[in-house]
Amino acid sequence: MKRLPIVIDLETKYTFRDFSDPKKLGISVLALYDYNSNQSFTFLEDEIGRSFAYFENASYIIGYNILSFDLPVFQAYYPGKIESFSVFDILEDIREKIGRRLGLNDLITATLNKRKTGHGLAAIDYFKNKEFDKLKKYCLDDVMLTKELFDFGVKNKKIYYLTPVGKEEIKT
Repeated sequence: MKRLPIVIDLETKYTFRDFSDPKKLGISVLALYDYNSNQSFTFLEDEIGRSFAYFENASYIIGYNILSFDLPVFQAYYPGKIESFSVFDILEDIREKIGRRLGLNDLITATLNKRKTGHGLAAIDYFKNKEFDKLKKYCLDDVMLTKELFDFGVKNKKIYYLTPVGKEEIKT
């Protein structure tokens, strides 16, 4: 079977106000899109082990801010070393190209004319209120928007962000 990438996002049970160590934030839900099967999946905390094979069989892992956030949080659950994964972090790629960080929603709005369906802090409330369907949907929506942004960049060799004077292009 040919190895293809996955796109990931996860939400946590706690914020950095609660714990400074990402490994203590706890995963409430992990969502991924698998290019190999053209399917998306969500895993609540007690199901995270079922996601390991997707990570291990992916050619690389795509996400937004995954080097600084998602993967360090995931490491608390994963028995191997996350450093062994090949990773494409869209946020880090942008930071290297333009010298600063941009919000995912800003890129999605400028490039795809869409918006995120919520905010990460709402996901913590969904978890606390046991609204697991809303939590899964929010996280999976972020994965699919990240995938769409990545696919746009690959196809068009550029993505956009908004500035006070209009759209600016980032060559991919």
